[in-house]
Amino acid sequence: MTTYKDIQKIVKETHGFVPKSCWIAHILSDYGKTKHQSFNRIDKDKRKYPCPDNKRLFIETILKKIGKI
Repeated sequence: MTTYKDIQKIVKETHGFVPKSCWIAHILSDYGKTKHQSFNRIDKDKRKYPCPDNKRLFIETILKKIGKI
């Protein structure tokens, strides 16, 4: 099973930046792949740190490559 840390490592090696775990969670939730919202989320309807559009494609590519989405 691939963890968020593993995904961060792969993205860093291939694209040169470390994505925040909340960015990964944002993309996974958009694809319906999360089980629940984080317990410490401040606003249930709004993300404090949504995944930026310029990083989204790189993270999605890795998630598709490893079979997460």
